[in-house]
Amino acid sequence: MTVSRTTDVDVLLLGGGLSAGLIALALKRQRPDLRVALVEAGATFGGNHTWSSFGSDLSEEGRALVAPLIAHRWDEYEVRFPGYRRRLANGYQSATSERLDAALREAVPEALRFMGVSAVDVTPDRVLLSDQRALTAGAVIDARGQRTSPHLDLGFQKFVGLEVEFEAPHGLTGPIIMDATIDQTDGYRFVYTLPFSPTTALIEDTYYADGPALDRDAVAARVRAYAEAQGWRIKRLIRDEDGVLPIAIGGDIAAHLAGYPAGVAPVGMAAALFHPVTGYSFPDAVRLALMVAALPDLSGAAIDAAVRAHAAELWNSRGFYRLLNKMLFRGAFPDERRQILERFYKLPDGLVSRFYAGHSSLADMARVLTGKPPIPIGRAIRAIMKG
Repeated sequence: MTVSRTTDVDVLLLGGGLSAGLIALALKRQRPDLRVALVEAGATFGGNHTWSSFGSDLSEEGRALVAPLIAHRWDEYEVRFPGYRRRLANGYQSATSERLDAALREAVPEALRFMGVSAVDVTPDRVLLSDQRALTAGAVIDARGQRTSPHLDLGFQKFVGLEVEFEAPHGLTGPIIMDATIDQTDGYRFVYTLPFSPTTALIEDTYYADGPALDRDAVAARVRAYAEAQGWRIKRLIRDEDGVLPIAIGGDIAAHLAGYPAGVAPVGMAAALFHPVTGYSFPDAVRLALMVAALPDLSGAAIDAAVRAHAAELWNSRGFYRLLNKMLFRGAFPDERRQILERFYKLPDGLVSRFYAGHSSLADMARVLTGKPPIPIGRAIRAIMKG
């Protein structure tokens, strides 16, 4: 692998979140002698997040990479709709920012030199930090998160989650990734519950909505009301988190990526590396980290070219999922969106698993699109054709 020893570091990652953290871990796993550094403005790596994935989402190599980050695993999960409840036997797992922070401190201890500062001037081989230190690097990777882009047509998945301890056992044996039996507000609404122990759980009130605005206090109050309706009495709040995730409807990926300076690879959400329908970014971040770590040339230009090609190829391969989002966001009225998901979860387990992994077959696509449509066919066609 080609690296330069005339610089301060071989690979410099801007941001210490999921994508940067996984790339750093994969690089150190592949090349322990590589000088890897992360510039993180916060006091810890990873922020305040829980990242989940399905059992079929990751390769064996990917599962090995993230094993230290996984805090919870379950053999099955449940979905709930007004007409039925269903358990699916595909496994489910959750990683935490605390575990990412611990893994990076152990594997990349030199990264601690650049915590609590931000990058104020970035070029392909030099970064000026907010404390006036200047770093030279063989490669610079920008993992500072998603930015507004005029070239992507997006909907939003927004949520507020409370991790709580209950006064008595909640009785759950696995996650409820969608409880859509609740009132529909601001689009398609459901509650997502991860049971971490017999008396603790993360409960998230989630919306598929047209706009990014999030009334955090109001949604947190709905989480508490949901817990009460389930008969769960909250003893204490352990932590909370919230987010506004992009849902891809359409756009020009080449123009979007061209908005980032040449020679500095944009990764993670900045490169639109997330499942278009679910917004899940964990599997894409794992795949990207493994791809980068396997490159024979780790120069900035080589990493940038490989990452942009990877992001464009993945985006172009996912048109089917964006088509479904067009029907969900452009064809269905907000109070109809639940019907689309309710119909989807009646399909075979294997189809659902491949859908989440982003590996839907042509037969899967045909099965999803055939049958009685949950919205009028004319409106669905107009939504698909628009843009």
